[in-house]
Amino acid sequence: MSVTYLEAIREAQARALADDPRVYIYGQDVGSFGGAFKATKGLAQQFPGRVFDAPISEDAMVGSAVGAAIEGMRPIIEMQFADFSTPGFNQIINQAATLYWRTQIPCPITIRLPSGGTSGSGPFHSQSMEALFAHYPGLIVMTPATVEDAYSMLLEAVAIDDPVIFCEHKFLYYHLKADKLPTESIPAGKARVARPGRDLTIVAYSAMVHEALAVAEELALEGTEIEVVDLRTIKPIDTDTIVASVARTGRVLVVGEAFPWGGVTAEVVARVATEAFGLLDAPPQRLNAKDTPIPYHPDLWAVHRPTARSISAAVRNLLQM
Repeated sequence: MSVTYLEAIREAQARALADDPRVYIYGQDVGSFGGAFKATKGLAQQFPGRVFDAPISEDAMVGSAVGAAIEGMRPIIEMQFADFSTPGFNQIINQAATLYWRTQIPCPITIRLPSGGTSGSGPFHSQSMEALFAHYPGLIVMTPATVEDAYSMLLEAVAIDDPVIFCEHKFLYYHLKADKLPTESIPAGKARVARPGRDLTIVAYSAMVHEALAVAEELALEGTEIEVVDLRTIKPIDTDTIVASVARTGRVLVVGEAFPWGGVTAEVVARVATEAFGLLDAPPQRLNAKDTPIPYHPDLWAVHRPTARSISAAVRNLLQM
């Protein structure tokens, strides 16, 4: 029996609801319909009165969650797509993120963002919003890349007293499977060396971890050992693990699916240049999606985002520097 990435998210929510009566789920069509991607399927029946549908107003969804958190609840808010979080942006950054700093009252809300692209989804259902939220103090931003992390990090997100933006990748929902749910986990804020290596480091997160691992497998056949670092959490970011990896390899390529301007990859490159300059044998490089709206056509989408093919080309170029 195997567990998909999506099932891990559903099981984590079920456990959170079972373990803590303060937890509830609120979002559009999350009740009897089970959510746009079925991440809450069956939970409304299993936990009556604690999984319920919201109006089509992300601003109201987040605003009500902040109020409920002030009164001691621990809401999980599902956005149908990460792209749709922007109408709730004011509530997230000006209310949730600043609440403890202003009042010393915690704001334990978890906002689930189905993130990233899938074939044919286009510009309104494919965006990766993590860097936008990571810019603001007071928010924790998680980007799980494995079934195990999708489960354990979501449970950790619900338990944390700060607001958490949980960026779950839609492409991984059914494409990624594990044998079972984890019984142990790495704490949020700590990166993971997904594959050790000696010749070059690829720092990635979310779905790009798997593209990077595919490249590492390809180049291993040629005798080149690529180290892959999975960030897991981008706010806070684990600079120590990144620098330690660069110390082993001397070269780093940072890969992200989001737009390039002011993104996570730029932040990692800046930190490497500042804190590990003397360890580098070549300039740090990054690879992102194209700086254009995300195309609908599957062929255009395939060249818009980084893939194993484009990452491999970037790695080979960096190895020659």
